[in-house]
Amino acid sequence: MKKLKGLALILLCALFLPAKADEGMWLLQMMQEKNLTDRMKAQGLKMDVNDIYHPHQVSLKDAVGIFGRGCTGEIISPDGLILTNHHCGYGAIQQHSSVEHDYLTDGFWAKSREEELPTPGLQFRFVERIVDVTDLVNADIQKKKVTEAESFGRDYLDKLAANELKKSDLKGKPGISTLALPFYEGNKFYLFYIKTYTDVRMVAAPPSSIGKFGGETDNWMWPRHTCDFSIFRIYADKDGNPADYSADNQPLKVKKHLAISLRGLEEGDYAMIMGFPGSTSRYLTQSEVKLRMSGTNIPRITVREARQEILKKEMAASARIRIMYASKYAGSSNYWKNSIGMNKAIVDNHVLETKAEQEARFAAFAQSRNNDAYANVVRQIDAYVADVAPLVEQITYFNEVFRSGIEFGATFESFGKLKTALAKNKKKDIEAAIEEIRTGYAQVHNKDYDHEVDRKVAKTLLPLYAEKVPADALPAFYETIRNRFGGNTAAYVDALYDNSIFSNEQNLNAFLENPTAEAIDADLAVQYSSQKFEMLNQLNDGLTAKTQDINQLHKTYVRGLCEMYAPTPKAPDANFTMRLTYGNVKAYDPKDGVHYKYYTTLKGVMEKEDPTNPEFVVPARLKELYQQKDYGRYALPNGEMPTCFLTTNDITGGNSGSPVMNGNGELIGTAFDGNWESLSGDIHFDTHLQRTIAVDIRYVLFIVEKLGGCKNLIDEMTIVE
Repeated sequence: MKKLKGLALILLCALFLPAKADEGMWLLQMMQEKNLTDRMKAQGLKMDVNDIYHPHQVSLKDAVGIFGRGCTGEIISPDGLILTNHHCGYGAIQQHSSVEHDYLTDGFWAKSREEELPTPGLQFRFVERIVDVTDLVNADIQKKKVTEAESFGRDYLDKLAANELKKSDLKGKPGISTLALPFYEGNKFYLFYIKTYTDVRMVAAPPSSIGKFGGETDNWMWPRHTCDFSIFRIYADKDGNPADYSADNQPLKVKKHLAISLRGLEEGDYAMIMGFPGSTSRYLTQSEVKLRMSGTNIPRITVREARQEILKKEMAASARIRIMYASKYAGSSNYWKNSIGMNKAIVDNHVLETKAEQEARFAAFAQSRNNDAYANVVRQIDAYVADVAPLVEQITYFNEVFRSGIEFGATFESFGKLKTALAKNKKKDIEAAIEEIRTGYAQVHNKDYDHEVDRKVAKTLLPLYAEKVPADALPAFYETIRNRFGGNTAAYVDALYDNSIFSNEQNLNAFLENPTAEAIDADLAVQYSSQKFEMLNQLNDGLTAKTQDINQLHKTYVRGLCEMYAPTPKAPDANFTMRLTYGNVKAYDPKDGVHYKYYTTLKGVMEKEDPTNPEFVVPARLKELYQQKDYGRYALPNGEMPTCFLTTNDITGGNSGSPVMNGNGELIGTAFDGNWESLSGDIHFDTHLQRTIAVDIRYVLFIVEKLGGCKNLIDEMTIVE
């Protein structure tokens, strides 16, 4: 606690201009705090920075929000039209798809608002207000209302957020919630007021052969030719307030929407991206980077590779399975390949060596300051890493196998309630528990689940988990496999998937006709589910007990790094809050003798075409438009059709769907990927190799108008030529 006075200081990393404009995911209010305006204007910004973000007036900030659970979307018309990535809208597209209406394969185009499809569960969230609450947190620490370690926790921060909402003029307003989060590892805290709209409807999506062109092969790669977009619309009640779906709801009249530029772009042009980057870890020590490689990435690669091999085979054999598992497979493969690329890039880009050099410099800095806390902190972090490394690896394997991999199980807590109700012979409680069990069954056997596919996954992943973790990390049902099934995992899985209460409706109904505690206790699915969560809790408890220590150590280390790097600022790690990054349109040279230009064209789509490979099929209509050069006003001056382009912006997962804007704040593209050579960027930003891959807005509009036939959508946009 003797170091508390440091929390009240303004971080030195927030005071000066950056040495490089490209690095940094900046909180919007920090543009003024960090005096970044001059640097942005030197890079090519033409608009007033207050028109990008202003706490008390409408700005670009009000045209960007969170799409769904983990992407960004931008508003592109006065009537609430949302543009995001195809892979961000993929789950919604899949939700509406069937063998009869295969929108994944064929695309979807609403030619009128009556044709726009309600999408239950889909939300769009705007940031209404951002408030610095660092002084409030520090005051609570000094008054001993909360310990420094507890100030990181969700319990305290959620309570603070709720209390601030009660005192706010936004209290009671429809759709408003609050979220308080730590930044700079707890050296700063900000409170976000969020407005959530729950009636979001699907408007347009290209065929996957366009929206996912290149598939896994091209994922994280350049050159790219994917038209990765989808379009949705926000609906609200008659007063413009958030409301659940109703036929009476109307398209939202938004405060701000982005104008779209067809003027094109040249190498060196200014580019800025506003969005919600999910997570970066740029303040890790060398030992923590090694842990990321071995404890997180390798287990993820290993398990997902095994599961995806099964899914890919099953999806290829059945259109029904392909549609059911399309979104799951895409989500899994995305970060499977990312993990492979990250480990490779960490080695290729000498990230470990760079971290070691930083730590040596930090040690010298600590000695010059005669600061014991700084002098000891890296050694303490290294000791923590050595202590938790086995647990981290085990937890990753567990989560990948039992939470992301195998889907089948029973809602064991509901069965526990039924046992209690049966013992007390309380009819009302028995009926309530039975209803809860029926709901749980429906959640397991949902429209995107196939019991036989999952059975095959389980037969592969259960022995894989046992092979990769020590015996004390095995859930108790592995004893059942050994003792009752003679170690035959496949036989255990067949019994689990055939005979358990949750295996099928016939078994469920037979049990519910005469439910008994004995049947519950003997059920393999109940045992499996309860025992796996017992193990998960055991593993997590072991890690959680050590987490407070590492939070405190990171807080000290980051504060010290900010001081060491002054006057060069360091942006806070991404945590899925609204950020701005600025840079330029730029080519790059990935290795000796290789040069990648900054844009691609439709010609490259045709060059990649492979009718025998589903990742590179080109729709006949697109080939026809290409052959006729029917590009309308969207073509380049030389007559070619632009597809994608590169910028030096600093983004990560969560930025998918983010608007790429020019110096006037006009939309020129939508970010959808990063490049393979810099997949270590979440840990260490490489100013030479790091690139954002964006789909050119002209390609998007060309597809909407010429292939989708949705001139109605084009007409409601604000387009600058």
